[in-house]
Amino acid sequence: MDKEAESGLDFIIDKLTNSIENVITGDSFQTEISILQNSDLKSLTKKNGWLFNWNEEFKNPIRDVYKLTIFGNSKIIQGLQA
Repeated sequence: MDKEAESGLDFIIDKLTNSIENVITGDSFQTEISILQNSDLKSLTKKNGWLFNWNEEFKNPIRDVYKLTIFGNSKIIQGLQA
């Protein structure tokens, strides 16, 4: 079975970097990792492209949820990890 089909992921990692890279322009942006705040949850909807229910993870008292943002722009979340 194909690895992509097994994982259910809809993206391909073509290289690893220490930042976020715009694949069209080649611009690179340094990132920050911080703890997700309750105020961040309103933007994490299916309408905004988020397919996972991060509200449930955030409510779980034994987990912390971390957000990946571009340095100096903490309002736009690039990724999440619980």
